[in-house]
Amino acid sequence: MKDNSSHKMNFDEISKEEKAQLKQKITNSVYTYMQKKRRIKYAMSFAAASIVLLFSVGVFNYMTPDVSPIEAFVNTMKDRGSSNKVKLILSDAKDVEISENDSAITYSNNGQTVSIGNLKSISQELSKQKKAVYNTLIVPYGKRSEVVLSDGSKVWLNSGSKLIFPAIFSNDKREVYLEGEAIFEVTHNEKKSFIVKSKNQDIEVLGTIFNVSNYSDDDSIFTVLKSGSVQIHYKNDNLISSKKHLKIAPNTLATYNKKAKRIDTSTVNVETYFSWRDGVFVFKNDALKTIMKKLSRYYNVDIIINDENLSNQMFSGYLDVNEDLDHVLKIINQAETSPFTYKMIDNNQLIIN
Repeated sequence: MKDNSSHKMNFDEISKEEKAQLKQKITNSVYTYMQKKRRIKYAMSFAAASIVLLFSVGVFNYMTPDVSPIEAFVNTMKDRGSSNKVKLILSDAKDVEISENDSAITYSNNGQTVSIGNLKSISQELSKQKKAVYNTLIVPYGKRSEVVLSDGSKVWLNSGSKLIFPAIFSNDKREVYLEGEAIFEVTHNEKKSFIVKSKNQDIEVLGTIFNVSNYSDDDSIFTVLKSGSVQIHYKNDNLISSKKHLKIAPNTLATYNKKAKRIDTSTVNVETYFSWRDGVFVFKNDALKTIMKKLSRYYNVDIIINDENLSNQMFSGYLDVNEDLDHVLKIINQAETSPFTYKMIDNNQLIIN
């Protein structure tokens, strides 16, 4: 066996000075290694933090869409309480209650004079700094109203709806904001597009006639085009696709499901969606619960159907809603394959059994 003992280091033979030097070398080596390790760790942490920061900024910018002036105004609006009358809020925050059921409101070309019906006229001061001055028309359940805007465009508001609009439009575009349902007859202007903004969608037109229904308690948004052409911009919270665009032709119904974020189109008889303006509801194979929901808004009555099978039964026909609710219910009852009973109870509720 080979003796390797001669290659082993005898620490007893090393001087104190050599031991000190060796200790210093070991210490320096460990210190250098730790410093290098810290630098690598810091560099990796900084890089990771930079990536997270850049990603966060990117997501923030993507998720923060441009907010138009009218949307910014809507976001700052305060609840002014409920009323059973049509209410017009002017530039000085003055409330004008309108007692007639279907009063026509007309704005002058400069937006300073507002005529209500044929008897009343109101003046309002507009900003001298050319800043948009917004007015608000609130139509409670059980009422309807119509307004002629400063550009001549006509809007019919259905029950439980709200329209925010500038007293006079800016030089480059015409924007209004809708909650609920309205029929628009837009004055044509090639230089100024007309945009109806609402939650989940925008509609852009030059001049046309269409209906929009976007109630907060409905599962879908309905847009029906009678004449002209409209481009619909659907807002989407999805990161991959923030908006979807759809151009529709006359006699087309575009339906946007809010939960599924799905868009469907179909060809329809448009008069079904415009007849309420003349006090007529037209139904074609509609469930009774759908009909009662519309009547509930129109007459401002809470209608409850206690039978699920009855609520899903289909109904087709014309209803003259210029008549009282009892008369309308009798007509539906006569047409139903399963007759029902109903009664009005306290707190404005109607129960169907």
